[in-house]
Amino acid sequence: MATGGCPVRRRGSRGARHRPARSAVARAVNDSRGPARNRQERAGRLAGAADPELAQRQLDRLTEALGIDPLAEHPEVRSRLLAVLGASSALGDYLVAQPEQWRCLLPDAPPEPPVSGADVAELRVAYQRSLLRIAADDLTGMVDLEEVMARLTGLAEATLAAAYRLADGPAVAPSLAVVAMGKCGGGELNYVSDVDVIFVADDGADLPAATTVAATMIQICGQVAWQVDAALRPEGARGPLVRTLASHLAYYHKWARTWEFQALLKARAAAGDAALTERWRSELQPLIWAAATRPDAVADIRAMRQRIIDNVPAGELDREIKRGPGGLRDIEFAVQLLQLVHGRADESLRVPGTLPALRALVSGGYVGRDDGEALVASYRFLRRVEHRLQLQRLRRTHLVPDDPAGLAWLATALGYRGDARGDAVGAFRAEWVGHAAQVRRLHAKLLYRPLLTAVARVSTDSLRLTPAAASARLELLGFADPPGALRHLEALTGGVSRSAAIQRTLLPVLLEEFATAPQPDRGLLAYRQVSEALRAVPWYLRLLRDTGPVAQRLARVLGLSRYVTELLARDPEAVRLLADDEELVPRSGSVLREGFAAAASRHLSGGAVGAATGAVTAVRALRRRELLRIACADVLAAGELAPGSPVEIDTVGAALADLTDATIGATLAAARAAAGAPETLRFAIIGMGRLGGRELSYPSDADVLFVYETSGGLTDELAATSARRVAEQLRGLLSAPAPDPPLGIDADLRPEGRQGPLVRSLAAYTQYYARWSGVWEAQALLRARFVAGDADLGTRFLAMADRVRFPAGGLTREQVVEIRRIKARVEAERLPRGADPRTHTKLGRGGLADVEWTIQLLQLRHGAEVAELRTPQTLPAFAAARTAGLIGATDATALVTGWRLAAQVRNALTLVRGRPADELPAHGPELAGVAQLLAEPDPHEFYDHYLRVARHSRAAMERVFDG
Repeated sequence: MATGGCPVRRRGSRGARHRPARSAVARAVNDSRGPARNRQERAGRLAGAADPELAQRQLDRLTEALGIDPLAEHPEVRSRLLAVLGASSALGDYLVAQPEQWRCLLPDAPPEPPVSGADVAELRVAYQRSLLRIAADDLTGMVDLEEVMARLTGLAEATLAAAYRLADGPAVAPSLAVVAMGKCGGGELNYVSDVDVIFVADDGADLPAATTVAATMIQICGQVAWQVDAALRPEGARGPLVRTLASHLAYYHKWARTWEFQALLKARAAAGDAALTERWRSELQPLIWAAATRPDAVADIRAMRQRIIDNVPAGELDREIKRGPGGLRDIEFAVQLLQLVHGRADESLRVPGTLPALRALVSGGYVGRDDGEALVASYRFLRRVEHRLQLQRLRRTHLVPDDPAGLAWLATALGYRGDARGDAVGAFRAEWVGHAAQVRRLHAKLLYRPLLTAVARVSTDSLRLTPAAASARLELLGFADPPGALRHLEALTGGVSRSAAIQRTLLPVLLEEFATAPQPDRGLLAYRQVSEALRAVPWYLRLLRDTGPVAQRLARVLGLSRYVTELLARDPEAVRLLADDEELVPRSGSVLREGFAAAASRHLSGGAVGAATGAVTAVRALRRRELLRIACADVLAAGELAPGSPVEIDTVGAALADLTDATIGATLAAARAAAGAPETLRFAIIGMGRLGGRELSYPSDADVLFVYETSGGLTDELAATSARRVAEQLRGLLSAPAPDPPLGIDADLRPEGRQGPLVRSLAAYTQYYARWSGVWEAQALLRARFVAGDADLGTRFLAMADRVRFPAGGLTREQVVEIRRIKARVEAERLPRGADPRTHTKLGRGGLADVEWTIQLLQLRHGAEVAELRTPQTLPAFAAARTAGLIGATDATALVTGWRLAAQVRNALTLVRGRPADELPAHGPELAGVAQLLAEPDPHEFYDHYLRVARHSRAAMERVFDG
């Protein structure tokens, strides 16, 4: 409720300036007016005011306006008057503008008549007088918080009723119901709130006339006190202000979202036709209590929570007592969610107010008594803070001040006093932080811990959630198979063992994390599997219970990523990685190469039969652990549990490339041993494609070329045979069936493709590229990079490749046409049948291929004269092309943005599904999982965002690539 009708402040009345309290108090003591006893008492009252300076200043102005000192004339009004003047500059201004109104604060003042008036001006005066009395009673402790909220709500209802009468005019009014919503409906209004309402006309009513009455009511209330907010009506601000009863019912039956039914929990009659409101409510009751069973209920509720958080500016989040973490919204949301779940069967929960509903939940056994009392205390505290903040200037605010003077005023207004143990501000801060932490903790506990009571048979006299009620709650939280989830919970928490007790402590937090994932059942099942695999390991549950965010990290990776789940299933003890931030940082290439080589050499040094297989088994196990490390860091990067900066897509690609280099390098040593290759055989592996560009994704094979050279008297035939055996051994060892993920070695980019020899000598490569290669083979060499083996041989191969991939003079016109023709054919022939070209991340419009072919054409044409273009990596090549003026800034930005997003989505799809996927789905849990991994709150908005970015990328490709 906002006092929009308050008079403009006079000069000198601008709020508290927070001067030291003793100056005003000292002046009161030394004031020559009145007996000394009265002066001392006034000084004491001033010292207790929230802002003694403001109180004294406003009192001086009031005395001047009245021509008398009200405190001298009526000492019994001192506490109430000074409390108001010291806490609210706005109410002080009102008293100065209407000086005779101070008499309504006298103890023997007659009861306040109902708020009414013959016109807007009279109604405004009556409203402000009532507000003044409520504030005085509140500030002097004559009424508690709940009575203050009830009286403020009653004042609002009386104002609505008076405005309705004034809006009717002399004509016969249409049958119009004014339904209170939000805090007004819950009987818990603040001093300054918009008053939420819905207008309902009877069927057959004159809608234009009803709309005129409603609009006039809104206008009158705005002139008297506060804004009427009708945005909770069907279709919100876009919908008609007034609908008939039948129109309302049609909308709620067909179109309403779950959050709209959640809002209806607080609906009740406020003004107008009360019988019509009751008919409206009775018709909607079945829909409200069935809302929790709707297919989109979970998505709607999550989206609403996310919108609340997103609407808070980042710089204000830690000062927001309403929408911030541990704020009023957390309490209200938890209470309303439990009402929706359990109110279907328990009508005692169907009450509109937060505190009455919370008490009903405690009485019904859905919330423990201690927890309920703690939440009531936190709610009362936060609402008192909100009331004091709003009273100061009668403005709508939920922000705790961040300046010392503002904090000091607030602490004093709330009754904190400094003592030997600390100052008032410190005492206030300590209590505020304690309540916020308690609300955050209980928010999770309220929703999830009672589930364990239903399945673990924990003896308690404060909770009695039945299995049926637990199943209903799980269904609302998004579990597709509540009975199955209950079985998992029973298996984890049943019995009286120490492990079961620890699980009962952990699972409320874990369930909350699983419930935020698109497929909660999968996360809970994976957690049960990991827990059972580590049942005999003594440190596992202690790690989850005692070590920072390990439990939440584990729940997030299991809930979001089937890829991580499958890796962890093969190596459950790797859960230790989640305990240390340093363990979630990808290892450098040099560290990986040294570690993998050492692991292989330990098996090879003895020369035993099967040593090569043992060496590669060890290498593949290390690779699995590193894949898990990279994937966990990637999954956690979008959430608050990340160990550091978000993992960028080029960082993931480079980490996977370093891992692949180390794996191939260590396996090459084993392959040489298994093939019996002579030491004089020089052998090198050249990375191609995404491996060469250090832009690997999780499912990528390793594209390579094998090159050898003879020395030390080896014949060409023997050298070729030995080199082929080494290559075949390497491919076989890395793709052999094993518990660890295989690494495919793909040599199809070699000269003549699959028809050509698997390995060639450097001389044979040189001859082929000089005489027979096509422009597409020069394009493939753009990504060539030495990976493993003989470094000198690799360097000489790349020098040879430079002459092919960066030809002097660039490309001929015919070669450019040929590249464009091949690109068109690849796009037409290689896109999978039935795939949507708009969302295929690799071959679709604006996808990876579009971007990479564009930059590669520029590299082929200009690489000879622009040295910076001679890089196998996509993003550095674009930066070089832009610096050289070969591409405009707008096109470069569109292409780079498209490439990054397509690569991120491709990786995210693999993480979510556990297997390779290139096409972004238009809906479903996989789309939701990808959006969540990329920190996008709304999957459908993210899908539209992808389409938009891809369109811009495609348009830039057509401008640059097609010339």
